[in-house]
Amino acid sequence: MSAQVDKTDEQWRAQLTPEEYQVLRKAGTERAFTGEYTDTKTKGVYRCRACGAELFRSDTKFDSHCGWPSFFSPLAGDRVILRQDGSLFMRRTEVLCANCHSHLGHVFDDAPQTPTGDRYCINSISLTLESDPA
Repeated sequence: MSAQVDKTDEQWRAQLTPEEYQVLRKAGTERAFTGEYTDTKTKGVYRCRACGAELFRSDTKFDSHCGWPSFFSPLAGDRVILRQDGSLFMRRTEVLCANCHSHLGHVFDDAPQTPTGDRYCINSISLTLESDPA
């Protein structure tokens, strides 16, 4: 599946801060418990910081105490791409934005307390939050 938003590496570097670029375009990870949205309870929609695509809603966010924002489901299955990740000598499932193929985080099936059993562990720096109108 090809990205709907297709930019050159130079265009991404010009648009994103060095920290955003490292996570979104180079599959980096922000330090645990440092992200803007780790403990946020604000109601709204979480969007991809790179392209603005709607990815998650606050009503699927839960406290997993893992150090990153966690969601039990994306807005719809076609909003994200899941890809096997064998880096760091581990077998994990990477989560990418389906719209621009930016790295968001990883998904794990270790959340039995949620309706899906899944924990989408997402870097705050990969997201923006659009609050619901009060």
